[in-house]
Amino acid sequence: MTTTDLGLPAALGGTPAFPDGLPLTRVQVPDREGLLARLGEVLDSGQLTNGRTVAELEERAADLLAVPHVVAVSNCTAGLMLVLQAAGVDGGRPVVMPGFTFSATAHAAHWAGGTPVFAEAREQDITLDPDDAEARLKAADRPAALMATHVYGTPCQVERLQQVADAAGVPLVYDAAHGFGSARAGVPIGGFGLAEVFSMSPTKVAVAGEGGLVATRDADLAARLRCARDYGNPGDYDTLFPGLNARMSELHAAVGLTWLAGLPERVAHRGALVAEFAAATAGLPGVRLALPEPGDTSTFKDLTLIVDAGEFGLGAEARGRALKAEGVDSRRYFHPPVQRQRAYAHLGQADALPVTDRLAGSVLTVPLWTQMDAATVRRVAGAVVKVQAAAERLHAAGV
Repeated sequence: MTTTDLGLPAALGGTPAFPDGLPLTRVQVPDREGLLARLGEVLDSGQLTNGRTVAELEERAADLLAVPHVVAVSNCTAGLMLVLQAAGVDGGRPVVMPGFTFSATAHAAHWAGGTPVFAEAREQDITLDPDDAEARLKAADRPAALMATHVYGTPCQVERLQQVADAAGVPLVYDAAHGFGSARAGVPIGGFGLAEVFSMSPTKVAVAGEGGLVATRDADLAARLRCARDYGNPGDYDTLFPGLNARMSELHAAVGLTWLAGLPERVAHRGALVAEFAAATAGLPGVRLALPEPGDTSTFKDLTLIVDAGEFGLGAEARGRALKAEGVDSRRYFHPPVQRQRAYAHLGQADALPVTDRLAGSVLTVPLWTQMDAATVRRVAGAVVKVQAAAERLHAAGV
């Protein structure tokens, strides 16, 4: 691959950093032999749902998260829907949440019967701004819940958000899709709010293929969720409420258990890789990283840069094309923010979040894999540096 092949000028020059291409994510099973053995045990048991492997995953996850209850579900979105249903979100009542999040956060509130009300992101780390969320809760008519997202695995301002939720008299629910392995001041993400819901889809740091985990300290909520994930059936087919088919299969649980083994070490490795990238791009005009506060731990599910187009010299689309010419895949997570997506245009909130709009227009996610080495991360950083160095020539050429 060359810059010419992609219609880019020769301004970048030289050989692409990754001639064969570097994808944004790449999944590698940490213990294939162990996984195959677990899968064999599941198949030999003849029980593919509601078995001991899911129970084992729940127990292991609860230990890692330091919470009394974990309920495995088919995916994070279903888990969020069931938690919000249990919390009494219905009747179109407002659910305050970040605009800067994956659309599933809003979808879950919608399907639970609520109406999303979007709030601003913090400048520092793009997580939910507690002050703006507080103002929107106060302005809302009978708000039903507050939702927050640990974006890229960066812990939210959990203490302040709990104060906001308590003052408004609403439950606090976390979309913790990115956060299994993150910690707030040494305390694992998982035990904050009413519940925290994790994803184990293939792009996450803890993977089950597909699946989710609901972590909570509320025993009654956990018991309800175990019923809710099985249609609301308590066991006698006389359903107690409209639940979902949201069970995690034994096969997915076996995959998940394989990924939980050694997870803290893998999270630490990802943090070290991000530190390598930060060192290699220190002082680069217009570039900063979305980083957790000192003392917090992020999974760095994504390695995301916040780029000032004026200082960097290129807009978002041009940056992506130039990196592609270097063989580096990239994404704009999350752009557009949810309040500007067509699914929620009817709410009339598109222009309500100027900080979120600016940050969403600035983000650039570059490749980071758990099995990546420091040399590869430095090459990715070098590609970003190279693009910035050529920004004036690329801009002049109309890239």
